Amino acid sequence: MAKHPVPKKKTSKARRDARRSHHALTPPTLVPCPECKAMKPPHTVCPECGYYGGRKVLEV
Repeated sequence: MAKHPVPKKKTSKARRDARRSHHALTPPTLVPCPECKAMKPPHTVCPECGYYGGRKVLEV
């Protein structure tokens, strides 16, 4: 039977929580569309009006 590695000491709450400090969720970045002022992700075609970079690229 193979022996598995086991922690020698208990991990403290501070050390455990510090390791998880980067796990928080961040809200999505949204910017107003210059054409219709609807909120949309940056660098994407506006789903409301279909404009991107001042040109109509989608028929909505």
